[in-house]
Amino acid sequence: MEIGVKVGDIMTRDFVSVKPDTSIVDCAKIMIKKRIGSLVLQEAGILKGLLTERDIIWAMTKKPVEELRNVKALELARKKITIIKPSADLYEALQKMRKSKYRWLPVVVKGRVIGFLTLKDILRIEPGLFDIAHSHGVFQIKEEKDKLKRKENRRLGGNYREDYCEECGNFDLLEKIDDRLICEGCKERM
Repeated sequence: MEIGVKVGDIMTRDFVSVKPDTSIVDCAKIMIKKRIGSLVLQEAGILKGLLTERDIIWAMTKKPVEELRNVKALELARKKITIIKPSADLYEALQKMRKSKYRWLPVVVKGRVIGFLTLKDILRIEPGLFDIAHSHGVFQIKEEKDKLKRKENRRLGGNYREDYCEECGNFDLLEKIDDRLICEGCKERM
């Protein structure tokens, strides 16, 4: 299946990149300033890796704060990255995103990064692809059932709310049963 729109037509050409030896603290500052979730690591135009918010958060939980300045982007970055050519169709890009489980793809020609494509870029240009992306598992709405259930209960004025379960102590969506707030798991065990 082809959509008829090429990656090169919608990719971001002015993507944000840093050198592989940039500290992760500086990378985090750049991400915050530019309001982005990932950085392309390149040297002389050659792709060396990709650093995401998740990578930085992982480092923050594993390293002492005083050591974070010494951690270089390349140490945490993903080095095995799925890439795409600018001549590829958007449908192929969606397939690659699904397979790699990432919502972004560096656009590369002869080893040189020339752009960056995100799922957001695709949906901004062609919102109709939302259904294709969703049906192909490129992304899914997290906790969709719970959110819909909460919305419906608020609409109906139900006895549900988020809090700590009085039975097991877990923070969850709770239902008021016999004047106690109980989570779904504890409710089933009753």
